[in-house]
Amino acid sequence: MNRLTPRRQQILQLIRDFIEDKGYSPTVRDIAKGCGIKSPAAIHRHLGILEEEGYIRREPEVFRSIRLAGEEDKGIALVPLLGTIAAGNPISVAASDTWTPIPEETLRLTQDLTRGGKNVFALRAKGTSMIDALIDDGDIVLMEEASTANDGEMVALWLRNEQEVTLKRIYREAGKIRLQPANKQMGPIYQDPDNVEIQGRVIGVIRKLH
Repeated sequence: MNRLTPRRQQILQLIRDFIEDKGYSPTVRDIAKGCGIKSPAAIHRHLGILEEEGYIRREPEVFRSIRLAGEEDKGIALVPLLGTIAAGNPISVAASDTWTPIPEETLRLTQDLTRGGKNVFALRAKGTSMIDALIDDGDIVLMEEASTANDGEMVALWLRNEQEVTLKRIYREAGKIRLQPANKQMGPIYQDPDNVEIQGRVIGVIRKLH
């Protein structure tokens, strides 16, 4: 390996620190913000040289795929990002911007984030109904496939009659299901139990940089 320039040393150190702190790799935008570099093209050039010289590895078609050379794949999970879920008013799954069985991207995450789950998928939150649970508009929500949940858990729910999906806390009350937002400005949604199907439980969140 050749001696790195100060700028590439800075980028490499940011990658190390970011992975250690967050549990997943930085994006070009993360590197730009952390290193004060305005040009994405310049970052891509530096990353290309770091990869050529053996300091990092990247995988095509995988989002946040930067990893340090010599890093073991043990403890790493590839999680499909399947689209969008409403964290506001429910949205139709027929809409073009909701989730699909075909991943938009694949996320490379540590087992700390996925909690060792075997059927983990990711959805991008749309809306602010769960803001008090630290899920903001644009954040990526990590879900574990599930058909049941305890009261108070955050879940992805399919509303059969409306053909819509939404992200809420679930509570069972006498003869009905309460879907509770985590936003003091929004009221609960009440549904017949037969109209509600649990699709998954929230196990983690990747915050969007603002």
